[in-house]
Amino acid sequence: MQRKPARWSSSDDAIRAVQVAFDVEEAVLTAVRAAAFHNDLSTSDQIRQLLDLPTATRPKRPRLTVSLSAADYEVLGMRYGVPPEERLTIKERVTAELIAFASTHKRRK
Repeated sequence: MQRKPARWSSSDDAIRAVQVAFDVEEAVLTAVRAAAFHNDLSTSDQIRQLLDLPTATRPKRPRLTVSLSAADYEVLGMRYGVPPEERLTIKERVTAELIAFASTHKRRK
């Protein structure tokens, strides 16, 4: 059996952690999401704060995620005029569109 590099040992606790989903009514979901947004936290960190559990102290990369299927890449490729196989180019175009959205959205406030 191959030994793992020492730098990976810090993720041992995360590997053993179990993700728990809570089935709650829409009002609870909305309240937690709103609090997380206003506190600049992830929903997971907001729940951990509510439960007085520790949260990661190191900053997380600010990023947005979305799952894209092959059909989504087809649509986006047509939207941006690039082949759907050029996923990096599509990602760059989506990033630019998100930045433009944020700029427009900020001005409306």
